[in-house]
Amino acid sequence: MKRIIITAAAVFCTLISFAQDAIYMNNGKTIEGTVNKIGEHTITFKYQNEDVEQVIGKYAVHHVIFGKSGRQQDITPKLHVYSEADWENVMVVENPDDIAGLVRVDEIRGKTAFINLHTGAGSDNTALRKLKKEAAARGCAFILITSDKEIDRKGYQGGSFGQTQSIKRAVAYSY
Repeated sequence: MKRIIITAAAVFCTLISFAQDAIYMNNGKTIEGTVNKIGEHTITFKYQNEDVEQVIGKYAVHHVIFGKSGRQQDITPKLHVYSEADWENVMVVENPDDIAGLVRVDEIRGKTAFINLHTGAGSDNTALRKLKKEAAARGCAFILITSDKEIDRKGYQGGSFGQTQSIKRAVAYSY
């Protein structure tokens, strides 16, 4: 009887030591491995039977289930962007680490006209809105701004509306 209990305990300890964590991605895929760290912007893990650490951005991950405890930790809900009408759901990402694990779709550009009826801040918002609409039209939920440029045509006498042009370039990413 004692031998059966010891054998059962050994088998149970062995199974627990091989318990793997499951990372559920927002694109529907699942990664089996061991989660080492959940940071502010990224998750560090190792694939099953490998020793090399991998890093993935949190925006690509929906939730993690830890194998040893069975606990589920929610990470990031999926953003639903299907058409240009969903442009308000597009998220602007500033840190390149955040997009690790997302799929690069295309480079996009948003700008205001050279002569417009906007102030500098209005031109900036208009260019950003155009970027988001372009990304949404391609089905992308994320944009990483790569260039943000304002051209000021006011001159030494100052100026008023319509003399600031905003040009933004970004890369659109999807799940």
